[in-house]
Amino acid sequence: MFFEHASLLIWLLLPLAAGSGWAAARYDQKRHRARKDLPTAYFKGLNFLLNEQADKAIEIFIKVLEVNSETVETHLALGSLFRRRGEVERAIRVHQNIIARPALDRHQRARALLELGQDYLKAGLLDRAENLFLELAEIRLHNEEALRLLMHIYQQERDWEKAISVCRRLGRSGGPGLHDVIAQYYCELAEEAYKRNEHDVAREQARRALQNDRACVRASMVLGNIEADLGRHKEAIKAWRRVEIQNPLYLGEVAQSLAKSYQAVGDEEGLYRFFQEALTRHHDIALMLVLADVIERREGQRAAEAFIVSWLRRQPSVRGLNRLIGLHLAQASGESREDLAILKGIIERIVEGRRRYLCHQCGFSGQSLHWQCPGCHRWNTVTPSGEDDAV
Repeated sequence: MFFEHASLLIWLLLPLAAGSGWAAARYDQKRHRARKDLPTAYFKGLNFLLNEQADKAIEIFIKVLEVNSETVETHLALGSLFRRRGEVERAIRVHQNIIARPALDRHQRARALLELGQDYLKAGLLDRAENLFLELAEIRLHNEEALRLLMHIYQQERDWEKAISVCRRLGRSGGPGLHDVIAQYYCELAEEAYKRNEHDVAREQARRALQNDRACVRASMVLGNIEADLGRHKEAIKAWRRVEIQNPLYLGEVAQSLAKSYQAVGDEEGLYRFFQEALTRHHDIALMLVLADVIERREGQRAAEAFIVSWLRRQPSVRGLNRLIGLHLAQASGESREDLAILKGIIERIVEGRRRYLCHQCGFSGQSLHWQCPGCHRWNTVTPSGEDDAV
């Protein structure tokens, strides 16, 4: 691994040395003398490198190889190489050395600032990185990349107001629209307010999310939770039913909550009708299980069992089978009850071990719904997978 590192550095530094020597010959007598002195210092640096004294080697290379318009790209490549390999302190030194040179034009300096900002970001020095990216955004060089990196910083810091501001600037600068991401930031603010029991603030933030993205499922789910907590169940039902229009894949996520609010307003008939119709539109196991509970309350256990069996014949389902066993278990006794309990426990462990959510961007899977994928860090890419129910 060390020799691979050394060979990469040598490959980068050879044109650096050649460029510096060429520049020395071109400009004046003093630089011509520096060219004569170059091989000794250069090979001394290589000797340090090959003897695993990389710090001394880099010190020599930085001092002896002047940054100018001919060599700046190689210096930038060297710093970028260090950062990619996790040697952030060396990357910072190289890029700081570039910026300190007065001969750079504004575009070269901006590129060096961008690289140094990314060094700071990787080192966890978020304040320093933020200042550099703000400077680049202000002078409108590498503007889009700087703004995207600022978004990344504000997401890490959970500073959603600043993240929203940066997204809007990105849109005004000609970048792609990020209305769905802005909606997620407003949802973050809504959930933070909701946890503080600031229901009015949470409601307003969720509504702003919907103003930016009418298809924002999360905003509807948050609004439903707020209204249900306040006992406004008709408003909660309205919010949660909107999920079906926005993205029916998430309807199962609010199925149990919907049923509770329908029951809270005493509308058992509306509950039955909604889930019966929704189930014909979306063959979702979560909807089926809620409807099975409704049928059990309305018509009794045997009717619920017959309904589930009918479903299982058309769509074999682990969770459906588990619910059917639960119904039989309630009436069983003796050895039969013990056998059913063992079988139910096995099935529940199977369900628990399966992934419930999947990112269609990077393939990340897990048991919890993440609005921002922990794998690729994109928003709105994780959906219920259905794999926890496959037979």
